[in-house]
Amino acid sequence: MRVGHGYDVHPLVSGRDLILGGVKIPHNKGLQGHSDADVLIHAVCDACLGAAGLGDIGRHFPDSDPQYKNIDSRKLLHKVKEALTRHGWKVVNIDSTVIAQTPRLSTYLPRMKQNIAADLGLAESDVNIKATTTEKLGFVGREEGIAAQAVVLIDNDSP
Repeated sequence: MRVGHGYDVHPLVSGRDLILGGVKIPHNKGLQGHSDADVLIHAVCDACLGAAGLGDIGRHFPDSDPQYKNIDSRKLLHKVKEALTRHGWKVVNIDSTVIAQTPRLSTYLPRMKQNIAADLGLAESDVNIKATTTEKLGFVGREEGIAAQAVVLIDNDSP
């Protein structure tokens, strides 16, 4: 068994959709990035890759590669799962946190959980997603960006 930790942050900007956990969330701003900038899925990807000793999301999906421009991050998560499988690993469980001052995310968390569980072939009970604010402190509190953290446990795929 191995544990991996992932962290991602993107700035909030006008003119972009806000996508978190593969869910489009109504908001006056979205996250800026080369892909859809889904910080939650990016943190989960990094945690998975790190646990398996496979580097990070930037190594596998560089922002200099045009094929990843505006890509749905769920596609990246599928590719991460494939990489884990090729190396004999499977995800056991995920605990994650989205850090955003606004919008309130509680009503969207179940759909995010469903998406990530489906993408990794997990039971929904094996995926936990929390949301918190920074009580108006720092860049998140000033609504300049959103961050996410994830911790993932992986195990050998053999029984």
